[in-house]
Amino acid sequence: MSKQKRKIHFAWWVLLGIAIMVGLARGGVMTAGGLFLSPVTEDLGIGMGSLSLYFSISAIVTMIFLPFAGKLMATFNIRVILILGVILQAGSFAMFGLMNSVWGWYLFCIPMSMGSVFVCQMAGPILINNWFKKHNGLAMGIMVASGGLFGAILQPMAGNLISSEGWRYTYIFLGLLVMIIVIPTVLLTIRMAPQQKGLQALGSEEITTDQPSTTQTTVAKGVTASVARKSSAFFALVIFFVCITAISSFSQYVAPFAMSVGYDVSFAGSAMGGWQIGTLFGALSFGLLTDRIGAKNTAICAMILGLIPVIILIAVPSNKTMFTIAICIYGFVVASVGTLGPLLTTALFGNKEYGQIYSTAVMGLAVAAMVALPIYGFIADTTGSFTVILYAIAAMMLINILAVTYAFIGKKKLEAAGLWN
Repeated sequence: MSKQKRKIHFAWWVLLGIAIMVGLARGGVMTAGGLFLSPVTEDLGIGMGSLSLYFSISAIVTMIFLPFAGKLMATFNIRVILILGVILQAGSFAMFGLMNSVWGWYLFCIPMSMGSVFVCQMAGPILINNWFKKHNGLAMGIMVASGGLFGAILQPMAGNLISSEGWRYTYIFLGLLVMIIVIPTVLLTIRMAPQQKGLQALGSEEITTDQPSTTQTTVAKGVTASVARKSSAFFALVIFFVCITAISSFSQYVAPFAMSVGYDVSFAGSAMGGWQIGTLFGALSFGLLTDRIGAKNTAICAMILGLIPVIILIAVPSNKTMFTIAICIYGFVVASVGTLGPLLTTALFGNKEYGQIYSTAVMGLAVAAMVALPIYGFIADTTGSFTVILYAIAAMMLINILAVTYAFIGKKKLEAAGLWN
């Protein structure tokens, strides 16, 4: 018995595989796109706004493909799906290195986005929920943090490669690197369910013996989706989602912004590494902070903290040390996207029909990503500066403080009306 207890549960190996897969796919492909904007537009003579439209196309494809992805993952072998997903995502990213027209990005971002739905968005939460009945929150935090960890390594490396070898080589190198590492990792570590290994989920024995009625009571409390969608709290939550997504979308423009104030692409890659380090610590911190001071106070504190890097980037962008510090803090703040959104939804509307409420509110994320990314690019093209964008980001942080405050006033109205039960 003691030997069995000391044996590492296979769930942890699954989590290791998820962390490597998600970390490389996010840190090496999804968040690396911004490093290429300036080199590609300068080399091919196209506008930054025109090139950044591929981000919007990616957001549209992701929104359309998400429902189909869930059904495919439930039907076919998870490893086959993920290997195909990695080939689509990383392979399409590598193909960007062979393109000579902006239409190449518009075309290949479609299979890239379809692959990323499997690899970066769907697989991790599904597998963690299957394998972890205990330490589920910890596993989710590790998965989110893996993107920051790998990004902190890959972003500076990509910046140096673009500087020394060119953007074409770097696209191809990163795409191939992700495929070469992730495909064997998936084959060795990923299984859809514990039963495939003759096991139970980690902690399932404890949950079976603990009081099941407590869980049932917790799940039942809250507001119905039909009531929530008509409430002022829901309207305010959608505004928060839209603004926080637009704020985080600036990650794709950190490198162009750095180069616009006189830094080279190598330093821009290092700055993006700082962003990823901030994201890493933010992903691990916001859940813990919410447990201590609540989702409302955590969200407001995050927005106030976010004003600090924006002020630094407006006031002293030419100071390398201050620039790097600002980008690290900014990365820390935008890590709240993955944690505060779900936590605010639960705090406002409970768990009664959480899935239906959150899936509707989260549409704001896709809409904001579609709109903000090209708008930022066109503003930069028109004004030759990112200052207007930074002022807009500061304004959205202030709007979010008001939106969160108003959302919880709306929650009190629902409780007073007897609709929150």
